[in-house]
Amino acid sequence: MALARELSGISLEGLRVVELGCGLGIPSLAAVRGGATVLATDSDAEALDLVERNARENGLEVETLPVDWVDPDELIERAPFDLVLAADVLYERPGVAQLLELLPQLAPEAWIAEPGRPAAEPFLEQAEKRWSLQTTTRGVVKIHRLRLAPGADLA
Repeated sequence: MALARELSGISLEGLRVVELGCGLGIPSLAAVRGGATVLATDSDAEALDLVERNARENGLEVETLPVDWVDPDELIERAPFDLVLAADVLYERPGVAQLLELLPQLAPEAWIAEPGRPAAEPFLEQAEKRWSLQTTTRGVVKIHRLRLAPGADLA
């Protein structure tokens, strides 16, 4: 919800956005409302069904794609995107390396919402080596805005 609130009222007109680990897809739907073309991804097919249903019931269009970060080739083929969104995806340490490898292959900017999961600190320590980082807090959730450092290219 915090990431969706962060997107609320922001114009994303004409941007291509991908949400990783979308769950119910609330940030994806907020991005669509902001004018973006959105691809919502998750490894759970049931989550993607719920996102599609929620979008339909709200008169919105969002594309979905099943993605496992261990084998993200189909997603990478669709890159580049303008923005990556991810909420509460830093709950397992193995996901840190996968996410750090995946992000620069997708977009020059990523907004990561996290409520203080243990893997967040190692992720941020590694991310700061390649990305500039700006953090805001919404309640107990931190929104980390990452941008590829000047001179860094999408992988």
